[in-house]
Amino acid sequence: MDKKSYETEAPVLLCNYTDVYYSDVIAMGMEFMSATASPQQIETFTLRAGDTIITKDSETADDIGISAFVPNDLPGVVCGYHLTMIRPGEGVSGSFVKRLFDAKPTKAHLEVSANGLTRVGLGQYAIDNLTFAWPPREEQTAIATFLDRETAKIDALVAEQQELIALLQEKRQAVISHAVTKGLNPSVPMKDSGVEWLGEVPAHWAISLLKRAFSSVDYGISESLDSDGNIAILRMGNIVDGHLDLSDLKYVNAVDPALLLRAGDLLYNRTNSVDLVGKVGLVTAEVGEATSFASYLVRLRVRSGACAKYFAQLLNHPGFLGLVRSSAFVAIGQCNLNPNRYGEFIVPIPPAAEQDAIANFLESRVYEFDRLVIEAKAAVNLLRERRTALISAAVTGQIDVRGLSA
Repeated sequence: MDKKSYETEAPVLLCNYTDVYYSDVIAMGMEFMSATASPQQIETFTLRAGDTIITKDSETADDIGISAFVPNDLPGVVCGYHLTMIRPGEGVSGSFVKRLFDAKPTKAHLEVSANGLTRVGLGQYAIDNLTFAWPPREEQTAIATFLDRETAKIDALVAEQQELIALLQEKRQAVISHAVTKGLNPSVPMKDSGVEWLGEVPAHWAISLLKRAFSSVDYGISESLDSDGNIAILRMGNIVDGHLDLSDLKYVNAVDPALLLRAGDLLYNRTNSVDLVGKVGLVTAEVGEATSFASYLVRLRVRSGACAKYFAQLLNHPGFLGLVRSSAFVAIGQCNLNPNRYGEFIVPIPPAAEQDAIANFLESRVYEFDRLVIEAKAAVNLLRERRTALISAAVTGQIDVRGLSA
């Protein structure tokens, strides 16, 4: 069923791709989309207890076959487009079917069965010809019950780690925000900056136009890029969380030497979606000398004596980003942040020695937060791998759950 509504049809709620992709269970109370359906569609696609719904289309094959289970009848809720609804037959446990689609062998089979170029999808043949080993109904129920209990335990541990990650990231940002706007000495006299997002700043800090911190501001190159060449080119997607991700680079054979990057340069995203425009990345020695940048990025080169690391943290401050994004020019879903306008924003500028001290302090503290986040994310990945392995072992008979499901 598609998302269109027609006056001649009855109103229904539509279970969509994202409902399945982000939910293990489909139940009443979720925010379903409003749509309409014909009597035949309502009869065929209304969700019933025991149904399993899987994603059958996506941009990448690894998102094919994501499943969600319907534990109870959902009158008025129908299965939407880009999804396949699987209804168990006589003697088959719907919750067991759901777990079959969570198992690694099934996911691997669906990935290789998906066809397409820019978008991949499963044909009905691929789904109809899936082959499973079917234990007796009682064992299906026992396996599903066992997995419901054990995966709930794992999911609870994952949720704890995700809460920890969110808390660490919040504290990380709070430490950065305080240091770049208030300094490191809590006893120094303060003054009103006259800037709403800044509030009070140390009295001895300068309050200045951003452009005064930089010796040059440059647009990137607009040449066609290739998969190989002499000069690596950084693009919008290479700026990630204030860092430069060098895992996906394009190349050209030559650029103006004046546009080669060096350690300490800052790159900001001048054209992107509203939640990404203005993000700043710091060029480090890791980038290498034979590297330039694409036209949707702008290079900011700090003046002699200024600390690029300090300005990288300052310009990624949520308050500053919110301000510059609110002034960006919006067209066709994209925001444009003009460098001239960007340079007119007011920022705090501590003395050079204090910029260095703040940058060194943050380097140490941020590293510790990042280390803890990496550990927590690794724990989440390990738990998810364990979850998938447990499901795969149980539904393929490698674990005898009889007596364990109670």
